[in-house]
Amino acid sequence: MSCSKKVEVKGKIAGSSPLERIEFVEASGVATLPLANFGIDKDGNFTGTFEAPKNGMYVINYAGKQNLIFLKGGQKLNISGNSATFPNEYVVTGDAKNDNDFFQACQKFLMSYGQGLNIQELAAGDESKYVKAMQKIEADINKNIDENVKKYNPGKEVVEWKKTDAKTAILNLLVNYEMSKKMGGNPSFKLAKVFTDYENKLQENKDTMIKTSPFYRQYLLTKMSQDFQKFAQAKTQGKTDVTTSELFNEFLKGKKEISQTEKDYLLAFVMAQSDIHPQTPAATADKIKKIIEEDIKDATIKADLKKMQFAINGFKVGDDAPEASLVKEDGSAYKLTENKGKPYMIVFYASWNPYIKEGTVPVLKEVVNFYKSKMNFVFVNLDDTKDQFGKTSKEMFKGIQGINVYGDGGLNSDIAKKYGIYGFKLPSFIVVDKNGKIASRPFNNLGDQDLITVLEKQTGLKAPQVSPQAQLQLDPSAFQQAPGVEEAPKTQETPAPAPTK
Repeated sequence: MSCSKKVEVKGKIAGSSPLERIEFVEASGVATLPLANFGIDKDGNFTGTFEAPKNGMYVINYAGKQNLIFLKGGQKLNISGNSATFPNEYVVTGDAKNDNDFFQACQKFLMSYGQGLNIQELAAGDESKYVKAMQKIEADINKNIDENVKKYNPGKEVVEWKKTDAKTAILNLLVNYEMSKKMGGNPSFKLAKVFTDYENKLQENKDTMIKTSPFYRQYLLTKMSQDFQKFAQAKTQGKTDVTTSELFNEFLKGKKEISQTEKDYLLAFVMAQSDIHPQTPAATADKIKKIIEEDIKDATIKADLKKMQFAINGFKVGDDAPEASLVKEDGSAYKLTENKGKPYMIVFYASWNPYIKEGTVPVLKEVVNFYKSKMNFVFVNLDDTKDQFGKTSKEMFKGIQGINVYGDGGLNSDIAKKYGIYGFKLPSFIVVDKNGKIASRPFNNLGDQDLITVLEKQTGLKAPQVSPQAQLQLDPSAFQQAPGVEEAPKTQETPAPAPTK
């Protein structure tokens, strides 16, 4: 196997639409952004390459559905399936075949095995009986893993991942048992030694588990959720401006028994899910940035969080709007600085998002007509090819005043990288003032009142009323909700860093 981290993927999804896309996301990371977004042609074919940060599980996103696949850097593989069932069902050939045949066989066993379990009935007994039941489940899963190793000859890494996955599944069943007892009218409930001994045995290598298993992070967060709630309630008395990230950071600092690796992964989860979102106020974003810089020690986690924060919250208002490589329809180069002296809005879009044409363009036309005397509009196309850009810009923006330009490479273009644009952020609108300074965070909805306020400030024009029904609403939950990736905790007055799954 090559030492390269690049993965080369080809495939075909029978019955697929050219409007669909395939994304690959690292499943074990924190604050994870899509690593690749591939288009599909009219015959269902797709191809592309991406850098795999580590050997391990990745999420395939397609048509609102998700599944896992085990990949290693340097691999060349082919993925095939049918649009009706992909990616829930898929076939892998090439370098990744053995690993994924093994993984899928283990998953099929778990699905059928799980259907025969009655966890509620098992939980009705005492701790010793419940532990015996969990040990039986663990033994059955490991037996199946061993059988599949002999049958499919997978690599060592995927086998270790599956064994860790089995342990974390049991740990989550154990902690759910504990929480049910405490919440069932007995908050002082104490676990028996047989229970805690087994629980400790399952997590003898905590640092490795927390690096590879988001479900182990879920277990740890659930385990400490009640203590955190009490801590947060005491710390927020009479305060209204304390973020969950600040509270959880302070909570972890008092936990000497928790390793720095655990603290980094758990704090990153809480920050990513509770305080980094499109509506984060600038003051809160600054607080989060400081915590990332000062209290996250792992360099990779720190970089991932910074990248995510920029992708979600954008530039700081007042920063210089960076120049980027752009071309016009006639092939000539275009510079954003050509707008200097007049405010302008950058509109990022792609033809493969059907809602842009149906929901955004009609409203955008009204917005442009209203503000065009006081500001410019730059429509940046992020389609996969320049030919598609030419077709799209002529069709979608006919009769709308503005400059049509293309970011060569689409979502991999210079401008998409510099402005933190991903598929989940399209369409995206950013306002720049007459001096070339960023004047707004990224918006995904032309009817957002904050965007209207920015436009009024930049132009001096009072905005018309826009029908909210005509707007495209970004769903932030679409950004990292996948198998193997943590879900945000439910929030009340003070959110607890505990999963909802």
